[in-house]
Amino acid sequence: QVQLVESGGGLVQAGGSLRLSCAASGRTFSYTMGWFRQAPGKEREFVAEISGGGGVTVYADSVKGRFTISRDNAKKTVSLQMNSLKPEDTAVYYCAGDRRGSSWGYWGQGTQVTVSS
Repeated sequence: QVQLVESGGGLVQAGGSLRLSCAASGRTFSYTMGWFRQAPGKEREFVAEISGGGGVTVYADSVKGRFTISRDNAKKTVSLQMNSLKPEDTAVYYCAGDRRGSSWGYWGQGTQVTVSS
């Protein structure tokens, strides 16, 4: 059974930076990993994903150029570096793993990111 545990959320002023991390348990870590977010009253939305080997990354247009996803397969972790944060980035951020088509097999519990103006 795979478990994903996020960390690194918090409160930051607009223009600031935060780094989220997600640690995975389980024997393998070769699958695609991603980050999603859900703001109050809104549906969960895709933020970024990274292929199993780390060579391919995809970003939502809203975060392109500001956020960077990376992974360390030896440590079984995936990170999301968030720069130039905006109040509209405020949301609960979720780590996801093992994308199969449009579905994801594993989800973390979420970590709150709040950006003040």
